[in-house]
Amino acid sequence: MIARLRLFPLHAVLFPGAALNLHIFEPRYRQMIAECLATGEGFGVAAIADGAEAGDPEVTPHEVGTIAEIATAHELPLGRYFIQTIGTERFRILEVLEREPYLVVRAEIFEEAPPSRGLDALAERLHVAFEEYLALIVEYSGHDIGEDPSEDPTALSFFVADALRVSENIKQRLLELTETEIRLRAEIDVLERLLPQLRRVVDRRRAEIELRRSRGEDIVHRTAPDPLLGTYFSLN
Repeated sequence: MIARLRLFPLHAVLFPGAALNLHIFEPRYRQMIAECLATGEGFGVAAIADGAEAGDPEVTPHEVGTIAEIATAHELPLGRYFIQTIGTERFRILEVLEREPYLVVRAEIFEEAPPSRGLDALAERLHVAFEEYLALIVEYSGHDIGEDPSEDPTALSFFVADALRVSENIKQRLLELTETEIRLRAEIDVLERLLPQLRRVVDRRRAEIELRRSRGEDIVHRTAPDPLLGTYFSLN
């Protein structure tokens, strides 16, 4: 199906079924959201391939993105919005139609290829690896994602893709895959390469904490960037 989409380019990748909360303050996007609310339409979210920020009129988005359906919208002072959205269908940009006041594109809405039979074993393999990954992340950071993965192989593949703390480029490649089996295998490969490194990070943290305790030091909460995890976590 071909559609005309309002586009919100971001330094983030939205997956089907994933939540995305946005504070809308720039005039062009306040106008866009007001129009979406008036018409009951969603808008496209595409990761930025080239350009400094979402407000750059010459920004180049990746070709594949996801439609964001607005679940709730709260009007704030000065015409701003806080919106909660859910990713739905994916699209491929065919042509940029307009750049002012915001990007409008002609896009092809596409669906996942019908899943192959016998994906349960592959999904279970991913689930086991992902559970270990989550346990290590929780131990390291003290923060859980608060949700349980789906048992459906396709939904599981999108859930894991969204939850993985990896680069935007890796997430974009996972979004662009159109077959569940290929995405499951790609995520298993990512986890099998990531888990040994993450185990070493957590082991070092355990050793550091044990050493500090043996010295009678207080374990004080502090945060620092970790290049492996790609975000800020507690070291304690």
